[in-house]
Amino acid sequence: MEETVWRYLCIARSQGVTAAQNSLLVVGDDPRLMMRRVYDLYAGNCTIDDVLAAGESSGKTVNFYSHLYVGLYWEAAGDEERSRNYIMKAVTEYAIDDYMWYLAKVHQTLRGWT
Repeated sequence: MEETVWRYLCIARSQGVTAAQNSLLVVGDDPRLMMRRVYDLYAGNCTIDDVLAAGESSGKTVNFYSHLYVGLYWEAAGDEERSRNYIMKAVTEYAIDDYMWYLAKVHQTLRGWT
């Protein structure tokens, strides 16, 4: 699932969100509700609130991921303010000892979001 999402983000950056959505790879049923919602969001089949609700129902770690992937979604869409809001929240309110948290922290630092 994650590889498909990251592929989407790369295509969105180079060719636009529409191209990324149109080339989204089909994946099997992931047992993680939040990641299924992230995929659905990127495919245009659910809302930000659906992703965040899936995160909230599963604890701090999943909440971190839901905010990170929503922030990356907004970045791909070109909305820096919304991207900043969600990524900052992931980094500051849902800090976890995980390599993806460090990725989010580097992302925040490189953009000068303090």
